[in-house]
Amino acid sequence: MKITLEELLAFTTVVDSGSITAAAEQLGQTTSGISRALSRLEKKLDTTLMRRTTRRLELTEEGQNFLSHAREIIHSVENAEEQMALRRLIPAGKLRVNAAAPFMEHVIVPLVAGFRQSYPQIELELNTDNLIIDLLEKRTDIAIRIGALRDSTIHARLLGSSRLRILASPEYLARNGTPGSVEALREHCLLGFTQPESLNLWPLRYQQAQHFAITPTISASSGETLRQLALRGEGIVQLADFMTRDDQRAGRLIPLLEQETLDVRQPINAVYYRNTQLAARITCFLDYVSAHIDAQTL
Repeated sequence: MKITLEELLAFTTVVDSGSITAAAEQLGQTTSGISRALSRLEKKLDTTLMRRTTRRLELTEEGQNFLSHAREIIHSVENAEEQMALRRLIPAGKLRVNAAAPFMEHVIVPLVAGFRQSYPQIELELNTDNLIIDLLEKRTDIAIRIGALRDSTIHARLLGSSRLRILASPEYLARNGTPGSVEALREHCLLGFTQPESLNLWPLRYQQAQHFAITPTISASSGETLRQLALRGEGIVQLADFMTRDDQRAGRLIPLLEQETLDVRQPINAVYYRNTQLAARITCFLDYVSAHIDAQTL
């Protein structure tokens, strides 16, 4: 049978206080409880640690030798508890964050310098993946996902939402003209996603529907790839504001069919498993991102 911390604490407290009664009062236990703990400890060690008389307790030679080991163990536990408490006050340790490459590049990366300045003891590990991942398999603390969530086994914290727009570069429009209607898009080069198909349903009023299903001329799995193609004048694209806001402000990409475009926003969530208790480093990261994401960025 293994020795317990309770038994070690009872033993050292009796030694320090000078009696079982005083130790019981100090630990908030009964004298019989302290006596039983000492008896169990001696039985497990198969030795006598104390000689009990009516007047006092006296350590045996074995008890004297064991006392230093007991104090060292208790001190180690107390030190570990103190370190954990400090980590809660000053978050520290490795934090693994996973996000789609465009969100990582356009939203998270610009926040890293400020976050590191505020929390220098947190070691960030930033990974990108455009697919839904298994958080445990990938050893990920937080995954940031864009769009509707379908997994009910995870916790999610909404960070914001980002509007979808139809965009093209001035160079493309100069060569091919500006579509004057949704139907006119069929005559243009359209840039779309390989998957999921839902991303190729553009938020445009068309006939009786609230979307316009495109057949991409050029397909890509990454939004950033589509953005680069659009910037190079290869076609018309649907992308979220979080990754094209600067392009729109600089005139590199121009919104099209604004009257026909519905105000559709993709939710952006940070997710983690329900059975995972949030460590301080996770909480402070989510708080920092939520506080510093500009609504105009999303």
